[in-house]
Formats: sequence, C-alpha cells, structure tokens
Amino acid sequence: MAKPDSDHELFQLTAARDEEAFGALYHRYQGRIFRFALLMSGSRAIADDVTQEVFLALLSGAHRFDPARGPLATYLYGVARNQVLRVLARNRLYAPLEDEPDDEGSAPAHQLAAANDQLGELARSEILIATRQAVLALPTHYREVIVLCDFHEMSHAEAALALNCAVGTVSSRLNRARRLLAEKLRTGGKVDAASLNIDPKGCLV
Repeated sequence: MAKPDSDHELFQLTAARDEEAFGALYHRYQGRIFRFALLMSGSRAIADDVTQEVFLALLSGAHRFDPARGPLATYLYGVARNQVLRVLARNRLYAPLEDEPDDEGSAPAHQLAAANDQLGELARSEILIATRQAVLALPTHYREVIVLCDFHEMSHAEAALALNCAVGTVSSRLNRARRLLAEKLRTGGKVDAASLNIDPKGCLV
C-alpha cells in the first residue's frame, strides 16, 4: 500500500493522531513557516516559537482546519501570521534583524575555493540584508502581503485565504507595499531599488 502523500491525506491521518503523518507534514512545511515568521519578526527566537506553536495547533486542534475553505498551506500560514502578530503586539516593538549564523568550519576548503565571484556574492548578500531590513520597517499589514506574495510566491487568492481578507484587499495592499519597499530601499542609502531585480509585475525575483 502506497504511503499517503497529499496534504489532505496526511491531515486526515494527523487528525487521527498518526505520528508519521504529522512528521511528514512538519517536514514539508516547517521550513516555510519558519522563514515566514523570520521575515515577519526579524527574530530567530520568535520564528522558532511561532513555528512550534503552529504545529502544536495543528496537532492539538486539527479539527479547526476546514479543507473546504482552502489548502492546508494557507491555514498554516494563517495560524503563523496570527501568532506573529500576537508576539509583536505583546512586545510592542519589532525585534532587530539578526545575522545569519556563520557556520564557521562547516564548509570544506575546496567548497569555499569554488566561489568564483566573492565580490558578487557579497553584493547579493548586502542586497538581501537591506531588503529584509526594509521589509521589517513596513507596517505589518503591508509586510505580510509582501512576504506571502513576493517571498513565498503565493497567489493573491491564496494570500487572501491565509490573511482572512478579500482578494482585492491583498492586491491593493501589495501594490502599496511594493511602492513603500522600493522607496525605503532608495532612501536607505544601502542599495538602489533597481538592484532588486523587480520583474514587470513588481515581484522580487
């Protein structure tokens, strides 16, 4: 008998307390939920806590997810969004953006030597950091649509499900958020907005 693979099948088994199915869903979505929470909060500690809470909610309250309303992914992002907003409201401030771990000594010397354009890589890293900082500076309702649609490549309809709002609301907020983000990058003095590789639709690529 083939192992279940679809989110719906795995969810049904998780609701019946199947640990293997829960583990499969966790493996499938943990990284995405963590990255969403990190981009929203700027804090790895908050992102870790939010990710844990999302999957605890799935495990302990799986009945709250209604497949008829949309896919499991949008439900998980919606739970993560609510958790992040709760933490930010409690803290009354945005946590500072934390540096990525250095992973010193984890890469063999020959892999490091294979980098043929270190200056280019450094420039891309600086652009990424500047973009993350600019995203964190956006008001929350603009930040969340940028993160979902541009960083996680959700459609407007999927983002609307995750945020529990109208598709038109997502579209208008996203247009405004992209303009604000470009302005913050232009005036921040670290990187020009043109360096972000924004495609004709305004998506970060």
